[in-house]
Order: sequence, then C-alpha cells, then structure tokens
Amino acid sequence: MKKALLICTTLVFLISCGGVKKTQEAVNSGNYIQAINRAINNLAENKTKKSHQAYILLLEDAFEKNTQRELENIRFLERDGNPANYQSIYTTYTTLKHIQERISPLLPLSIFEENRDAQFSFRDYDKSLLAAKNNLSEYLYDYASNLLENASFKQDFRQAYEDFKYLEEINPGFEDTKAKMEEAYSKGLDYVKVQVINDTEQVVPKRLEQELLNFNTLGLNDLWTQYHTNPLKSIKYDYEMQVAFRDISITPEQIREKQLIKEKQIKDGFDYVLDANGNVMKDSLGNDIKVDRYTSVQCNFYEFTQFKAAQVVGNVSYIDLNSRQQLNSYPLASEFIFEHVYANYQGDRRAIDTESIPLLQVTPVPFPSNEQMVFEAGEDLKSRLKDIIVRHKFN
Repeated sequence: MKKALLICTTLVFLISCGGVKKTQEAVNSGNYIQAINRAINNLAENKTKKSHQAYILLLEDAFEKNTQRELENIRFLERDGNPANYQSIYTTYTTLKHIQERISPLLPLSIFEENRDAQFSFRDYDKSLLAAKNNLSEYLYDYASNLLENASFKQDFRQAYEDFKYLEEINPGFEDTKAKMEEAYSKGLDYVKVQVINDTEQVVPKRLEQELLNFNTLGLNDLWTQYHTNPLKSIKYDYEMQVAFRDISITPEQIREKQLIKEKQIKDGFDYVLDANGNVMKDSLGNDIKVDRYTSVQCNFYEFTQFKAAQVVGNVSYIDLNSRQQLNSYPLASEFIFEHVYANYQGDRRAIDTESIPLLQVTPVPFPSNEQMVFEAGEDLKSRLKDIIVRHKFN
C-alpha cells in the first residue's frame, strides 16, 4: 500500500513539475498568453496547493511582461498613425482587460515562502477601449462603405459584408451598419436556377422531381449561394444547374423458381438392445438399454423470388449564364432492386431445415409499379445530388 502511494505521489509530482516547466518555457520564449492561461487554469483548480506556488510566481511575471509589451506595441501603432492599426489596438486592449478579469477572482494569491501576496498592477482600460472601439468603428464603416459602393466583383461585396458584420458585433447599431450589411449580402450572393431535363422515353414521377428540387430538405443553400427551383423574374441569375435524366430502364417483372430436394435423418422412436438370448440388456443401474431409431424423410422445396429492377442514369451540369459556358458536369446514377422471396413444398415438412421454415409463412406480393420503382431509385439520387452540390464550388 505504501509503495503504491509513493508511486502515485511521484507521478503527481512529475506531472506538476512538467506543467510548471512548460509554463516557465512559455514565459522564457515570450509566449506570455500561453503562460498566463496555464497558470490561471492550474490556480483555478486549487490556488492554495503547495505544488501550485510556482504558478503564482509565473503568473505574476508573465502578467507584468505581457502588459508592458502590449502597451508598448499599442503606443507604437498609435504613433504610426495608420487607420488599419485600429483593429489591432482595439483587440489588444480587449485582451488586456480580459486577462485582468480572469485573474481578479483568484485574488489574493499568497506566496508562502516570501510571506506576501502576488502583485498585479491592474489598469482601467475602459476609456482607452471605448476610444479604440470608436476609431475602429468609424474606420470599418468608411472602409466597408467605400468597398460596397465601388465593388467590381462579388468577392468585394462579401468582404464588405464581413466588415459590416464584425462592426455590428463590436458596436451594435452603429449608424446604418445593418442596412448596409444586408445590401452587401444581397449583392454578394450567387443565384442559381435549377432546371430538370428529361431526355428519356419514360415519365419522371412528379413526386420524385419535387423531392429532388426540395433544397430545404437537403439543406444545400450556403451563405453565398441560393438555389431557386422556381426562378423569379426580378433576379438576374448567375448560374444554371441542369439535372438531366438520360436513361430510365426497368426490367420486366420476373418470378424465379428454384427447386431443392430436402432430405434429413430424423429420430423415429427407439429399439431395445438385446443380448444373444434375445433378452433386453441392462445398464449398471439396472435400466433397460435403448438406442434411437432413425428414418429418412424427404420433400421437394420450391423457392420463388419476385424480382424487378429500375436504373436511373443522368448527369448534373453547371452553366455560367454570363458566358454561356458549361463549368462542370457530374454523372448521376442510381438503382433500385425489388426482391421478394417465398416458398412452398411437397412431401414431408420435417425434411426442411430450420432456416428455410420462415419462407413458408411468406406469400406473394404485388409488384411495385414502374412509377414507384423509379421513385425508389430516386431516393438514392437525392443523396448523390447533395454530394455533387456540396463538392461543386463556384468560386
């Protein structure tokens, strides 16, 4: 028991030392945020634990060095005078404030050997943070507005949207940010109209066409792409997706018969064992000795398989409506097989193996219609179509 306790204590000590060592390495290499995170996580678990004393000293050191470095960097960026630095300044102030908010609940942190509490020079960043947010908000608004007004490509509209979105996150309700964000979004969208083409001599079930074109159930509209199965005259479409059925083949209804001869040796009573004088032999306990008597049984087993198959073959093509060029074409194919098995027999039922008995309880069923067969094959087409759409990228 003592040995096990010693091993556990040693392991805990080594793990603890390893964590302290990594935290010290982070401080030494200037990864102050990493060191701060490690120290806070360990101290939040137990700040009075003796083995965690090192984390208090490391947190004190990392906090001071990080604060000094980040404030010097802010002063440099402010002297630089480049408006593009506003986001970095705002983010840095936000991080500095957040670190203080994480440390504050842990205080006081006592350093036992030095008989003192750890010292953290907390600052009030609110005024600087608000000024940085205001500068960044005005810069983002002007930059994104200019991009929106002078955009040449959809990617410009999308960038403007992202900038307005970020502005709305840090400063909700700033001027007409939300309206401009919606404008940038609508102009950055790719609109795709979807057309179904039937080049087969079969009728494509209306239900299948409706389900293939129900993009809501497929969840295919992403942030920058909208598929319209019922095109609107008010929208200028960028692309067309053509779902073309090239061939639909359906086999005739078939009933395949297979005849098997089932044969089995089964127990059919018993016989007494007789001695040379014709008397029944006895075992050591005085009981009559018996042996099982077997007989051979046989029957003709008829297995019937109802079979019908449908295959749908086509392709999906993407057309650029501005250049009228085909961008890509993907094969689209699916198959559905209807198969129903039942059986009957002539002869001695006892000859039938256990696995085949359930088939005797099954009866023939009506074959599905051609329309139902094509629809069932189309169920798999939906997932294949989704894969194609997810894989295809316009930009």
